[in-house]
This record gives sequence, C-alpha cells and structure tokens, in this order.
Amino acid sequence: MKRDTTLIAAGRHPEDQFGAVNTPIYQASTITRPTLADWEASRDERYQKGKYVYGRFGTPTTGALEEAVAALEGADRAVAVSSGMAACAAAILACVKGGDHILVPDAVYFPVRNFCNAFLAPFGVETTFYDPTIGKGIASLLRDNTRLIYLEAPGSQTFEMQDVPAITAIARERGIYTAFDNTWGTPLLFRPLEHGVDFSINAATKYFVGHSDAMLGVVSVREELFKPLKDAAMFTGNGPGAHEAYLGLRGLRTMGVRLERHGRNTLRVTRWFAQQKGVHKVLYPALPDDPGHAIWRRDFDGASGLFSVMFEPFEKKAVAAFVDDLEHFLIGASFGGYESLVLPFDPSKNRTATEWRAPGPCLRFHIGLEDPDDLIADLDKGLARMRAA
Repeated sequence: MKRDTTLIAAGRHPEDQFGAVNTPIYQASTITRPTLADWEASRDERYQKGKYVYGRFGTPTTGALEEAVAALEGADRAVAVSSGMAACAAAILACVKGGDHILVPDAVYFPVRNFCNAFLAPFGVETTFYDPTIGKGIASLLRDNTRLIYLEAPGSQTFEMQDVPAITAIARERGIYTAFDNTWGTPLLFRPLEHGVDFSINAATKYFVGHSDAMLGVVSVREELFKPLKDAAMFTGNGPGAHEAYLGLRGLRTMGVRLERHGRNTLRVTRWFAQQKGVHKVLYPALPDDPGHAIWRRDFDGASGLFSVMFEPFEKKAVAAFVDDLEHFLIGASFGGYESLVLPFDPSKNRTATEWRAPGPCLRFHIGLEDPDDLIADLDKGLARMRAA
C-alpha cells in the first residue's frame, strides 16, 4: 500500500470490534484467563502480537497503534510508551549498560541531554556529545565500548541536518546500534530504518496526535530488537494510557493531510521571513540556502511545520513587543498541533562540542493550519512592534 492508504488502513480491524471503524478504548488493568493453565501459559504472551496480559504491557488499543506505526515505518514491531521523552529513554535503555559509551549530537532535544548527564552517568554510562554535521567523521569518536550512536535531524531548535546513511554505515561496520529521533519528519517524510537506523523514535505527542491534547511516544524496530525494547519499557513501568493511545490512532488517520498543509504554510512563512528587515537567518532545511538543504533534499520527502529565526541584535523588551501581542501565535513548548506557536530559545549554555553564535535573539516557530496570509500579517505587525520598541 502507498503511505496515505497505510495511514488509513493499518491497525484497523473492524471485524474484531463488532464492525466499529476505530479500535475502541480498552480501559483495562487486570486481564483475566479462564483456567490456571491458560494463566500460566500467558506469561510469555506479553511479547506476542495480539496477546494481552496486563494493561501496563498493552491492550488492543495500544496494539492497534503499534501495528499502524510499524507499518508506516517499514518496521517489524513498535512499542508505544507514555511520552516522546519516554520513547527516547526506552530506545537508549534497550541497548546500554554500565560501562558503555554513547554518542549524542550536540543539538539534541535538551531533555535527552539531561537524561544522559543526570540519569545515565551515575549508572556508569558515559556520553560524548558530537557536532551533528560530523558525518563520516563520527568514526574518530568511536571507542571499543561505544554501544550507541544517537541521532536527531533536524536538530532541536537549531535545525542542523545529519548525514544519516553515512553514520549508520559506520555504526553497522562496528556493530554499534543507532537510534534516530524522527519527530520533525514523521514516517511520512523520513523513514529511518530504510537509512540503516535500528531504533526509530517518534514523539507521537506532536504530529501523530495532532491536537496538543495527549502525551505519547512510539519506537519502531526490527524483530530482533523488539524484546530488549519492550523490556526497557516494561521494566521502567512505561506504557501509554488507553485514551492517549486512542488519540494517537485517531490523529494518525489525518496526519497526511495535516502534514501537507503544515509544510505548505511553513514554506510560505519562512520565505517571507527570510526577506524581512531585522532577520539575520531562517533555520529551515527546506530553504535552498540552508546549510542542510542538500541532505534534506536527498533523504526527506518533505518538511514539517517547525523552524527557527535568528534576529539581528534586539533588546529583550523588543522581543516581548513582538511576541506578546501576536494574535495567532501562542507562547508554548511542543509542536505538531493544529495551532501556531512561538518560543524564545538560547542553546549556547547547553553546547559542549560546538559553539552556538547568534547576533541577536532567537525564536522557534511552529506553523499551524491557519491561513498563511493571516499568519504573515500577524508576524508583520509583530516585526513592526519589534523594530519600534
């Protein structure tokens, strides 16, 4: 099936749900068995498709979500968890132990950096942060105990692109696992497993759910990596709520049309931003002058709604004048919902392998499903306020 058809059909089994189109919410903790023999036989069924032992390990609702996501990713199996960060953690924990070394891009989503420094380090897992544009140069950072290379592209906030095929080829030669945070691209714009990645991570909170009303994460893998991934989730008590899984499934069905609109709107807004006085640079790999454009064009099938803008020097009060009175942009974290968002950022204090230099303030934008003419008019007024402050 083509991807748009897979979005609609995967994970749906009306014949098992009394004809209902959508898999309903199975609100379950205890799952019973009719005999003692059945109960004893069920112990290993938590790893089997379509088998359910206890609510924390999965229900038919989470199973339908995992089936649909695995189909989209071209994966054998998927594991749903309670948030995007939970998905990042589960993928890492599935392949590291005390004494291991991992490589993580310097532009990584900050909670992952914090997880490595504050959680993994006390357990004896050492992290080296690397320049995300290193490409084949990643080989120079490998050690005998390097267990995992973590990737994320575009980079969180600063949108560096990574040469995923080059890095995964080196990792496979050395028997090192790779994990890729695909939240920006989703399986519709980039399929990590097809580029040699072992663990494909999605913060389903974002574009999968699509309505800013549920926390959810999913990791997709080949069959041989499913059990360690499932164990990492189970041993940490990490599973999604039934309602959240249902919202992820419901959002998945319309993600194709939403993502197309997000991308189209964002391309218009970023092109407009790039021409405005007071704008130093727009960070969005779909723009031809972006440093990562060639890799994006080679590997991705489109672009989503998240980008950043580096401004010329402005005082903080000018940034507030711009942001505070925007009509169509809410101030908030996350992205991937139907609404437009804006948030200031400064990654300079978090970088250890690279240096972040910006002439002035930086803002990250998510472009929603509003009419782009209204968004541009709103931003134009905001820039006027910024210049006048």
